[in-house]
Amino acid sequence: MSIVHNKDIGTKQKALAINLDPQIYGSFAEIGAGQDVAANFFKAGASSGTIAKTMSAYDMTFSDAIYGVQQKKRYVSEERLMSMLDHEYQLLIERLAALKGDTTTFFAFSDTVAALNYNKTNEGHGWMGVRFQQEPGGIPNDVVLHVKLHDNNNIRQQQAVGVLGVNLIYACFYYREIPLVFLQSLMDNIEKDRIQIDMIRFEGPAFTKVDNRLMSLHLVRYGFTDVALFGPDGKNRQPSEVLYKKHIVVLRGRYRPVINVHMDMLHTGVKQFMEEPDVDKENVVVINELTLQGLKERDADEKAEIDEKDFLDRVDVLCSLGQTVMISNFQRYYKLVAYLSTITKLKMGVVLGYPNLEYIFSEEHYLDLPGGILESFATLFSRKVKLFIYPTLRDGVIYNCASFSLPPKLIDLFRYLIANDKIEDIIHYDESNLHVQTDAVLQQIKQGFAGWEEHVPREVASMIKYRYLFGYTPSPAPAKQPE
Repeated sequence: MSIVHNKDIGTKQKALAINLDPQIYGSFAEIGAGQDVAANFFKAGASSGTIAKTMSAYDMTFSDAIYGVQQKKRYVSEERLMSMLDHEYQLLIERLAALKGDTTTFFAFSDTVAALNYNKTNEGHGWMGVRFQQEPGGIPNDVVLHVKLHDNNNIRQQQAVGVLGVNLIYACFYYREIPLVFLQSLMDNIEKDRIQIDMIRFEGPAFTKVDNRLMSLHLVRYGFTDVALFGPDGKNRQPSEVLYKKHIVVLRGRYRPVINVHMDMLHTGVKQFMEEPDVDKENVVVINELTLQGLKERDADEKAEIDEKDFLDRVDVLCSLGQTVMISNFQRYYKLVAYLSTITKLKMGVVLGYPNLEYIFSEEHYLDLPGGILESFATLFSRKVKLFIYPTLRDGVIYNCASFSLPPKLIDLFRYLIANDKIEDIIHYDESNLHVQTDAVLQQIKQGFAGWEEHVPREVASMIKYRYLFGYTPSPAPAKQPE
């Protein structure tokens, strides 16, 4: 049976369809502003066919007594959500498996949400998850997500959470076989400017063919969020959980493949950032950023498709080097810095090559902004941020900040940023790397030319050869010498 994404079905219809399905039965546990999820099932009618229990341990003492005391007192967190799912699903099985287990697919839905407070001084967000069986007596599956709430009204934020929760439960039972349909259906009946889903994770036998990294890519690709994050272990991470109150160093690249220049940029840039007097060396997170545009071929148009295998190859290589990877929809640096500044107020560093410095100071890139280049710079440089510039070799000449050529009207602006410690050259770089171009190394890999290995880290060369990444073609055996 083919699964079709029915975009016309409403929230009440989805809840009613679940209520009328005799196999689906479960419980709801909601903390904070998530009360509307269970309410939607009650309002739809026939809820006795679906709901075993609803509850809300709103008081922190009650929550700790039921779900355990957390080491960090954060009640809107993934840790609290998982303890809720563990507890509620286990209770469901203990109390009902003997009675209903042969004919019922059980589920436990949980959420912990902080909506906009009375004084509107916080940012609404929350964690939501479902643990469910796909067949009676089956091993449970988990779907966990993090949502950011953008409505400027507490009631509307609660309503959005209610709709999202219904969409999530419905997708678990009716769209799970097609992950992309599952993902897209989460935004049914919710305008995209109302919420962002910036992390999602699928686990269990129902999702053995789902790659969570691809799901994160799709979140950015389809506009559900601007940023997705992976840890060095390749697992999805919620950006705020990783970056909150941290110093952040970002290096943007295409990484196709990672070459020695990238690693030298990273090591030298991070080293200089660590030497800043207002940086706590023990509280720094280093990010390797890939933009959606950077995931396409160099000359591809805006509508070009992203090669999913190529994307996974790049992430695998970066993670194998112990790097944290960010996928973003920020083509312009000032938007990236603005986003990171909503998570941390500590100093940030951006490591970039000399050509990107030229890009930043090119006024034609800001024609769509009413304030032009000054508007973008007001966002980029008003934060606690510093740019570290890695030099470029052109026609035998090394270009850096000292040799940066600008139109006369921008010279004073550039000098002001230098004088105020907003831009700095990377000094102790490896000059032997400057003659190596990423695209040239990629062509050598594809065409099987010998010697490309010396331009990439040893671990990367081994992975490329072992997994035949980036179109790798082994060098042909040398021709037999005539007798």
